[in-house]
Amino acid sequence: MSLQTALIAYCLAAGLLTITPGLDVAMVLRTAAVEGPRRGAMAALGVCCGCLVWGAAVALGLGVVLAASQTAYLVLRIAGAAYLLWLGASLLWRPRSKLDLTTARPARRGNWWVRGFLNNLLNPKVGVFYVSFLPQFVPAGFSPAPFIMLLAAIHFAMGLAWDGALILATAPLKRWLQSAAVVRWLDRATGAVFVGFGLRLAFDRR
Repeated sequence: MSLQTALIAYCLAAGLLTITPGLDVAMVLRTAAVEGPRRGAMAALGVCCGCLVWGAAVALGLGVVLAASQTAYLVLRIAGAAYLLWLGASLLWRPRSKLDLTTARPARRGNWWVRGFLNNLLNPKVGVFYVSFLPQFVPAGFSPAPFIMLLAAIHFAMGLAWDGALILATAPLKRWLQSAAVVRWLDRATGAVFVGFGLRLAFDRR
């Protein structure tokens, strides 16, 4: 995979992942709607910083291992492919019908950045997903660690842009993301992408 192909494929997949409703989206929407746009922005920044920390952990830890060991790469490839296929199949066969905002209740007092940050940092699913997802976009001939960090930074920027759009248009986007048809479509589209990347990872030859 060339550098250009890797970046285009990653941006498409990460972009779809970013706009798919989840706990982070629910938290930002509810915080902005109930607590105000400033606190919503702080929560969004915290969420994105949590993703960046996970990305750095994957880059620093896996980058060294993947560069040095074919066996480690094989194990990660098989485990990552299985996880992405399972996740994609779940979204395809059992898409959600609504975005539950009741699971993202910010505290009435406190630091909204910290809350958003911990929301992602303490979620092991984010780490597992990054471990499975990011390494397969590293083009041949590139050092894994810095390139994975670049991918995490791109996802960070996408998250900030999308969360900013959510905050600026809280009311209409809140209604749109609570539409059963929209949520099901996004889940199924994301599921198809995950299945595709899972199959690609399964048959990848380094």
